Amino acid sequence: MSGHQKEIEEFGNNDDFWLFGYGEDHRGTPEAPGRVATLIDRAHWDTLSDHHEPTERVWGAAYHIPATKVPEVREYLDIREINGYSIQFTPFHPATSPSATSPKPIKCLVYIGLPSNPQFLGPQDPEELARHILKSKGPSGENREYLFNLEEALLGLSADSGDWHVSDLVERCRRIEGEEGGVGR
Repeated sequence: MSGHQKEIEEFGNNDDFWLFGYGEDHRGTPEAPGRVATLIDRAHWDTLSDHHEPTERVWGAAYHIPATKVPEVREYLDIREINGYSIQFTPFHPATSPSATSPKPIKCLVYIGLPSNPQFLGPQDPEELARHILKSKGPSGENREYLFNLEEALLGLSADSGDWHVSDLVERCRRIEGEEGGVGR
C-alpha cells in the first residue's frame, strides 16, 4: 500500500471530502501538448530561479464531493492526475466577506506536481511558452482558452489573487495573436 493510499484510507472512504481545483490537462496532443498550471511543493519552488517573490497563498476553489460520489470522483481523478502527482491533504481557508467571521479551515485533497514527472517542464522561456500555448488544442479545447479562463478565474477570486506568470502569459498570447492574426486557430 502506498503512503498516499494509507493517508486516503485514514481520511475515511465513507466521508465527504473537499477537492482543491486548479486546472486540467486535456488541452493538447502528443505533438503539441497543452500547458497547465500545476501546484508544486514549496521546497521545490525554492530551488527554482525566479525573480518574483512567492506569494504566501495559493488561490483556488474547493469542491465539496458528497460521500456517495467519493469513490467515482477519486477513480476519475486518480486516472487523470495520479501519474506525476502526489496527493496531499492541506487546510483550505474559505474566503469570507469583511463583516463575516472566518470559517474553520477545511481539510482538502490536493494533487501536487512532481518534478520527476516527464511532463513537468520547470521554468520556460515565456515567449516560447506563449507561442506553444497558442498552437495547442486537445479534447477539452484550446490551451489558450484554458489560460485565459484561468486568469479570469484567479482575478475573480479576490483583488489579491492574480498570478504574475499567468497574466504575463495572457498578455504575450494576446500580443502574438494580434501580430500574427490568431496563431494556431
